[in-house]
Amino acid sequence: MSGFTVLGASGYIGSHLVPHLRALGHSVWAPARGAAEVLTRPLGHVLYCVGLTGDFRTRPFDTVAAHVGLLAELLRRARFDSLLYLSSTRVYQGAGRTDEDAPLALLPGQPCGLYNLSKLCGEALCHASGRAGVRVARLSNVVGPGMDAASGNLLASLVQQARQGHVQLRSDPRSVKDYLHLADLLDWLPQIALTGRATVYNVASGLQTSHAQWLAWLQQRTGCTVHWPEDAPLQQFAPIAVHRLRAEWGWRPRPVFSDDLFVAAPAPAAPLAPSMPAAPSVPSVPSVPAVPAAAFVGAAKAGSR
Repeated sequence: MSGFTVLGASGYIGSHLVPHLRALGHSVWAPARGAAEVLTRPLGHVLYCVGLTGDFRTRPFDTVAAHVGLLAELLRRARFDSLLYLSSTRVYQGAGRTDEDAPLALLPGQPCGLYNLSKLCGEALCHASGRAGVRVARLSNVVGPGMDAASGNLLASLVQQARQGHVQLRSDPRSVKDYLHLADLLDWLPQIALTGRATVYNVASGLQTSHAQWLAWLQQRTGCTVHWPEDAPLQQFAPIAVHRLRAEWGWRPRPVFSDDLFVAAPAPAAPLAPSMPAAPSVPSVPSVPAVPAAAFVGAAKAGSR
């Protein structure tokens, strides 16, 4: 078994990675934020999960510090066997392709510009460091048990609203994104860190899921009503290429329409304990076929009264 260091272990992905790795028999160190020992002790295989998500727009300086600052110090001074930097498929915004070697558009004036540029700066540092075993994983939209609606995660917000009986969607139901179940992410990150042959991987399902499909599934599960403005913006992202992941490991993503998405986020707790219980195992449900936005018109009108 291998030794891992999970940086950002208090976040959504990191907090699930730690118990998952331990369950596989690996030794795991999950240092607290700001721990000076990360620059003085051997780290083994580093999973760099430090970062901001939904709140990056209101915390621009923290975003750059999280995505670039600590990473630069690690690449310059730390002792590790490998380092896997978690980036995002958002960096493909405005690009003509979504494979790992695609030329990327830099759009600093766009709402997501700083987020994308800071992630790409982190990626560039990884490549320029000259350190062996340094890789990048570009993650799509991760969904799973314990999602926090306060984090800005769209699906977490929709699930929370559905449990309360009414969903207020702010974008066009025809909008589409790539979603990846947390369980797949937990399986693949250690494999990439330990045996990946390439330096950059898209970690995504490779499938497009529309907001309309999510609304149909949530209505089926909860009976909630739904509504969205007539002028709601259409958000469309190109399908994410997963050829590299499939070629190395035979990638077969789990269904994202899974009842474990209704497992609530845990209440704030004390600092991370040595081990954490795994999320309850709930059988997944079949994927829901695309549903035209028109199918929701009646429900939308009813919900807006």
